[in-house]
Amino acid sequence: MKRIINGNIVDVINQEIFSGEIHIENKKISKIIKNEDLKTNQYILPGLVDSHVHIESSMLTPGRFAQLAVKHGTVATVSDPHEIANVLGIKGVDYMIKDGKKVPFKFYFGAPSCVPATPFETSGAVLGVKEVRELLEREDIKYLSEMMNFPGVINNSEDVVKKLNIASKLGKPIDGHAPGLAGEPLKKYINAGISTDHECYSLEEAEEKIALGMYVQIREGSAARNFETLFPLIDKYPGKIMLCSDDLHPDDLSKGHINSLIKAGLKKGLNLFNLLMAVTIVPKFHYGLDTGLLRKGDPADLIVIDKPEEFNVKETWINGEKVFEDGNVLFKYENPGVINNFYSAKITLADLKLEDKGSKIRVIRAYDGELLTTEEIMKPKVMGGELISDASRDLAKIVVLNRYKPAKPVVGFITGFGLEGGAFASSIAHDSHNLIAIGMDDRDILNALKRVIDSKGGIAMSDGVVTEGISLEIAGLMSADDPEKVASAYAYLNKKASGLCTKIKAPFMTLAFMALLVIPELKISDRGLFNVNDFKECSLYA
Repeated sequence: MKRIINGNIVDVINQEIFSGEIHIENKKISKIIKNEDLKTNQYILPGLVDSHVHIESSMLTPGRFAQLAVKHGTVATVSDPHEIANVLGIKGVDYMIKDGKKVPFKFYFGAPSCVPATPFETSGAVLGVKEVRELLEREDIKYLSEMMNFPGVINNSEDVVKKLNIASKLGKPIDGHAPGLAGEPLKKYINAGISTDHECYSLEEAEEKIALGMYVQIREGSAARNFETLFPLIDKYPGKIMLCSDDLHPDDLSKGHINSLIKAGLKKGLNLFNLLMAVTIVPKFHYGLDTGLLRKGDPADLIVIDKPEEFNVKETWINGEKVFEDGNVLFKYENPGVINNFYSAKITLADLKLEDKGSKIRVIRAYDGELLTTEEIMKPKVMGGELISDASRDLAKIVVLNRYKPAKPVVGFITGFGLEGGAFASSIAHDSHNLIAIGMDDRDILNALKRVIDSKGGIAMSDGVVTEGISLEIAGLMSADDPEKVASAYAYLNKKASGLCTKIKAPFMTLAFMALLVIPELKISDRGLFNVNDFKECSLYA
C-alpha cells in the first residue's frame, strides 16, 4: 500500500525544516518531495529511540510497554534484559525477544554481561562466558549490555575480559556502567572497548568520559534523574550524547517517555536538532539499528507532532504502519504465557528480630532521585534486648529475603526515606530480584512480604490496617495486564507508599536499588550488608 504524508519535514541530518511530502511504499520511504507552497501546521520527524532501558522496570511485558511508548513517539528501544536474565537466564532473554515480536515496535536487545551482577548475592541464573558467547553470536542480539563489574575490568578478571573480547571480535558495541570512575581506572575501563555510560552524576565526570571517547547517555528515569545536571552536554557535545530512561515505572511511562526529555530540553533553550540527534542519529549508528531517519530508502519510522515547541505527538509510524493516532493505539497484543522462578518462602516475626550487641550499627543512607547511597554509623534504638526501628530519627528496618531457595532474611537499617510508619515490599530488587522490604513496624513488614510471596512476585504495602499489592506474575517483574490499568494501580500504590514517606518521591523504585551492589556506597543483599567501595561484605555492627 502506498501512503503519502504532508507536513513540515524536520531533516535532522541536514538540520533543516521544509514543507513537503513523504511517500511510503513497502514499509520504506520511497521519495521525499519538497513543496514550498504547502501550507501545513504539522511537523514530521524521525521516530524516537530510547538508547538504554530495562523494559522489565516498566512492570510490563515488551508488548504492553510498546502500547504506552508509541503514544509518546518512541519507535525503538535499546533494551538490556538483565533483570529477567537474573531470574531466568537465557530462557528469560528469549521470552523478551519473542514477546517483542508480537507487536510492530523495534526492540533491540543486548546480551547481559553481569548475571549475577556480583558473586555476593543469590540470583536465579548465571550467564557465564559460554552463555554470553551464545547470545552475542545471535543476530537478534545487538550488543553486550552494561558492564557493571567495573572492578573486574580494571583488575583483569578472566571472565570479564573474555566477555569483552568476544563482543569486540564480533564487532558488537559494549555498554558501560561506571559511576564515579575517573583517572587511570577510567582509561583502562574505556580501553577495554566499553563505549557508553549512563551513570554520570556530574558534568565533570561526564566531560572526562567524553574526552576519553565515550558516548554519554543522559538518563531520566523514575528513580535516577540526571537531566537537570547534564543537559548542557547536549549542545556542547552534539554527536556524543544520547538520551535514555534506564528504569521507568508504568505510571511515569504512561505520562511520557523520551519526548518528555525533548520538551524539557526545548524549555531550557537547547537546539532542537541537537536534541533530536541524541534520540535518532546517534543511537542508530552507534548500535547499528534498523531505524529510519527520514531518508529515501529508510524504514518509514516517523512521528507527526503539532509543533516543535509543544512536541505533542499526534501520530507514530513504524515500518510504514501507523501504530498510534490521536490518542489511540492501533495494534493489538496477545497476552503471553506466564514464566517465573519463585520459591514461596515462609517467614515469621522472629526472623525479623535483631540482637543488641552493645555497639553502633552501619546504616544505609538513601537519597531522593539518586541510586548512590552513603554509610552512616548510628546508635540504634534498643528495646528488650532487640534493635528496633525509630521513626523519630528516620531509622527504618530494611529486609532482603532470598526468593530462589530456603533461607533466613537479612535485616539491616536504612535512613533517608522519611518513613513514618507501615511498610512496603517488592520482588523487584536490582539486580538479582530477591524480595526486599522496608518498614517501621515488623508486623507490617511481614504482611507486605507475605502479600508478595503469596502472589509469587509483585509489590505490596501495609499501613497497619490494610495490606494491598499488585501481582507481577511474569518473573516476579512484569504484568501482561492492560498497561494503563497497571499504570493506574501502580500510581495508586506508589501514592499510598509515598504517604508513608516524607523524603522519597518514588519509594518502590528507590527501594529496588538498595540491593544493587555495583553502585556505591553501602547496599544490602540476601547475604548481608555490602560496601561497594571496598567491594566486600561488612557487618551490621560497627
